[in-house]
Amino acid sequence: MDRDLLITQLKETALFDFVIIGGGASGLGIAVDAASRGYKTGLFESVDFAKGTSSRSTKLIHGGVRYLAQGNIALVMEALKERGLLLKNARHLFKNQMFIIPNYKWWQGLYYAFGLKVYDVLSGRLSLGKSRLIGKEKTQITIPVLKTKNLQNGVSYQDGQFDDSRLALNLAQTALRHHAVVLNYFKVVDLLKDEANKVCGVKVLDIETNRIHDIKSKVVINATGVFANTILKLNGREREPLKIVPSQGIHLVLDASFLQSDTAIMIPKTSDGRVLFIIPWHGKVVVGTTDTPNVKPKYEPKPLTEEIEFILTTCKTYLRKAPERKDVLSVFVGLRPLVAPSGDKSVTKEISRGHKIIVSETGLLSLVGGKWTTYRKMAEDTVDKAIVEHQLEAKPCVTEHLSLFGNVSENALKSPSHRYVYGSDLLTLETLEKKVKGSAEKLHPKYDYTVSEVIFAITNEMARTVEDILARRIRLLFLDAQAAIDVAPKVAGILAEILQKDLTWAKEKADEFIVLAKGYLIEQ
Repeated sequence: MDRDLLITQLKETALFDFVIIGGGASGLGIAVDAASRGYKTGLFESVDFAKGTSSRSTKLIHGGVRYLAQGNIALVMEALKERGLLLKNARHLFKNQMFIIPNYKWWQGLYYAFGLKVYDVLSGRLSLGKSRLIGKEKTQITIPVLKTKNLQNGVSYQDGQFDDSRLALNLAQTALRHHAVVLNYFKVVDLLKDEANKVCGVKVLDIETNRIHDIKSKVVINATGVFANTILKLNGREREPLKIVPSQGIHLVLDASFLQSDTAIMIPKTSDGRVLFIIPWHGKVVVGTTDTPNVKPKYEPKPLTEEIEFILTTCKTYLRKAPERKDVLSVFVGLRPLVAPSGDKSVTKEISRGHKIIVSETGLLSLVGGKWTTYRKMAEDTVDKAIVEHQLEAKPCVTEHLSLFGNVSENALKSPSHRYVYGSDLLTLETLEKKVKGSAEKLHPKYDYTVSEVIFAITNEMARTVEDILARRIRLLFLDAQAAIDVAPKVAGILAEILQKDLTWAKEKADEFIVLAKGYLIEQ
């Protein structure tokens, strides 16, 4: 990912077929789809890839058991198919994760066992394994932290787990492999229009140099998630047929001792009717999520006290060792770009997780809604729609069987450490580590992340800030915010050396990150 080379390519491209605004799951998926079909493709992200919602998910690639209960069979079938495709196309990031639903009433086991058999059938040949009704004893042995009073049985099933920001990075790398121009820290500040008031490109600001580029394109796609209205305002349309209803979801990260198992817990119906997951991830436990209306989208949404208390209280209902506020290592918050018809007053948990494509009078396409699991299908639908709307030469979608950057064969790398996320890039990382003296040194004594991974993130993965490295290239901020704060000055020093900045710059960047990282800690 050579940034200077990409900027040169950008300047030399007179006309793109597709320009995509937004470098999250939706935008990067579209970039991969369009570029792999052979279209000349550019993507611009105003901050870092997956900075927003796409790095703050529950880390699941799943059909959606809750959607099955709501009767949304079409969405479940689509998601289960996409889950199976991702398993084949990004094996290094995908984990076949076992879940158990603990049941404290006799009838619940039969109820959930029946529902999950339907889930099994819908997944068809892409199934990850059969669900099973298991007895109380086996449930206790599998998840020893569960409360045993009134425990009747459990229902086990298989679903997918992944590392969201690493998948986003691999999508960017896949798009680059197919000759797309993909740039972070390039902010679209305006839309270009022709004499007929049709969108014909974008005006984009290089954040690092303050230089503005006028980029011409046959198609412009708004894939900015919860920030889609910002681009729609630039477009000049006063009213759209759909409205974006941002929903906030928080996750608490705890020490592994609060689960003591490789098996996850799924609580299908909490006190207010939500689903809650307790999941092992990168040696920690992620607990979430909530579903709270959020009026004003922002990159760093804050957890509400009631959301934190809701998760902790729910944990107390099910776990013998109940976590307290002091046990939370990190709290991260994401915003879902839910879509509702204008005037819909439904609560966010009842609004569809499906995606919508809005075609404006100016020709701008906006992809809104959706979720990580179905990113590939969302991208395919958007590119297909753009081909029709803009009368482009039709080229077939190839992403169903497109191996993503980093993908490895069945018998290749499966490191027990966090380094499995590098996939086919692991050898390059290890070679760097052997060549650069001192790069095998740990960043923090409690974690296996090394100096070499920081260097690799900057030189090979387009990381430009301390946050890019500690939040999304390695996941330390999300796993242990205090540890991330502790290593920030060291990371900033490495970043400054490689980018040829001075010590004052390094201190400023470390201080900026520390202020941000404190928002991932909760007050005791």
